[in-house]
Amino acid sequence: MPDADLSPTFTVGELTHAINAQLKSGFGGGVWVTGEISGYRNQGLHTYFSLVEDIDGEKATLNVALFANVKRALRPMLESNRLELQDGTKVRVFGTLDVYAPTGRLSLKISDFDPRFTLGDITASRDRVRAALNVEGLLRKNAETTVPLVPLRVAVVTSVGSAAWHDFTDELGSSGFDFHLLAFDARVQGDQAEEMVVAGISAAVQHGADVVAVIRGGGARNDLAAFDTEGVARAIATCPLPVVTGLGHEIDTTIADEVAHTALKTPTACAGWLIDRVQRFVDETETRWASIVERATFELTGQVDRLESRASRVVTRTNSAIERSSERLRSRQDRLVRAALTIERIENSMNERERRLALLDPARLLERGWTMTTNADGKILTSAKDLSAGDELVTRLVDGTVRSTVNATTPEEE
Repeated sequence: MPDADLSPTFTVGELTHAINAQLKSGFGGGVWVTGEISGYRNQGLHTYFSLVEDIDGEKATLNVALFANVKRALRPMLESNRLELQDGTKVRVFGTLDVYAPTGRLSLKISDFDPRFTLGDITASRDRVRAALNVEGLLRKNAETTVPLVPLRVAVVTSVGSAAWHDFTDELGSSGFDFHLLAFDARVQGDQAEEMVVAGISAAVQHGADVVAVIRGGGARNDLAAFDTEGVARAIATCPLPVVTGLGHEIDTTIADEVAHTALKTPTACAGWLIDRVQRFVDETETRWASIVERATFELTGQVDRLESRASRVVTRTNSAIERSSERLRSRQDRLVRAALTIERIENSMNERERRLALLDPARLLERGWTMTTNADGKILTSAKDLSAGDELVTRLVDGTVRSTVNATTPEEE
């Protein structure tokens, strides 16, 4: 145990001052430190956070102070590289170590920032995920899914109520098409973003959407960290539905964009892509319908023309047949008239003959006093020469017959 009388004794303030002197002496004008930002918070004009590192399952932590004047000086560099300091960002910063006497806390006072480290980490992380997916053949797997002809049932994975949400829904709403939206609220940056985006994509499949839209608004390059994670990339790549991304960035491409069916720059562009698909179907349908109408009209006109031609031929042939029939009918009428006249003449002739025959009827002669004499055989006798004595005569009178016997005949002298 050290001798209490010989060992130097410090007050708290003296010790703090001595530590800071040693830190300044040992680390010169400052030190570069790498780590992941955690607990990022603004306190007035100043910003405080921790740099953390996992070492064999244990976490090493260093307190960091970013004062307002340094923050203003670093802002142009961060903006030009489209970076923003936030939880989860891996950084390389330069600063001086200091023990703050009122709290006794050791902290690193930042004075510089290395953007290449953060950008390189983003690129390296993205490359690792891309390589893993490529080995498994998943990079273009979602691109092979089929987009329905009319993708009206759209699952939207985003922060509901955000500017991205309103841009997307307003664009769809102004289209005039009856889009049905299935909203799955998810954080799009920060610790829970990866988990919530993956859950939203899974829920979209379960609810039977036509297509999944993963969208977010613009921001810094490292704001897109969730969309470079392996979890989100796998969820999109293996999704059985086509996934469309509109992540609000004009320059950068995330792994989520690379594995998606179609990657658009903004939520508005994503909505426009869906509208174009539906509009294309409507246009093609109307074009085909117009072709059907045109073809049907052409065929109908042709059929009408053929029908009118046939009707004309039928009318012509019918009129000709009627004329021929009329001629035949008139001819037959003429023949009938002539036949009637012939029949009339025949009837008159027959009547005349009947009248003459009536005059020659023996009965009429008998009524006039004439008699008719026959021999016994009924042969009419017209000459005395035909008789001999003893012949039997039958004389017919108007009211009966007389039988007589010839005694003698006296022929008339010539």
